Amino acid sequence: MKNTYFITGIDTEIGKTIISAILTEALQADYWKPVQAGDLDNSDTMKVQGLISNSKSKFHPERYRLNHPMSPHAAADLDKVKIKLTDFELPKIENTLLIEGAGGLYVPLNHEDCMIDLIKYLKIPVILVSQNYLGSINHTLLSINALKSKGIPIYGVIFNGKENEATEVVIEKMGDVKILGRVGQLEKIDKNTIQQAGNFLNF
Repeated sequence: MKNTYFITGIDTEIGKTIISAILTEALQADYWKPVQAGDLDNSDTMKVQGLISNSKSKFHPERYRLNHPMSPHAAADLDKVKIKLTDFELPKIENTLLIEGAGGLYVPLNHEDCMIDLIKYLKIPVILVSQNYLGSINHTLLSINALKSKGIPIYGVIFNGKENEATEVVIEKMGDVKILGRVGQLEKIDKNTIQQAGNFLNF
């Protein structure tokens, strides 16, 4: 297997799926969303697949498809299943693989493990998606420190949305992380803009 990266964010609704689509297209990578909670008729896998132009990328089925749009542990409880780390196995492929998490690092998968524990279990580096808003420095540095405390390598940070140079510089310096670039606010999200957005990343 070639390079594998886990895409996570400093919060929910931070743009992980859009960044996942941009990277999937730019790298012609495979995509895998291990846990989908809710929106099963319009899942993140379907959204990313609908934004990809290349014919090389493959989309791997979720390990858990939960019916309710809420934290995976709560959605699993309602579906009367228990998510276990040992149930997750990386797809056997020869391509680069991008894995998109659900929510942030401390979203619970069950009553013992969070998303960060799944990342550690899979033993793969992280691409952290950040966004510039009041409080985002704190959220980003906390996420970086949480990953480092678990011994999880951070491949780099991608900023999604409006530019704030002062914020981005201090995160790079204090977090001691590589900045992979920033995707500006996309007025329209389609195959063309997704393809073009990859040109702004230093991957």
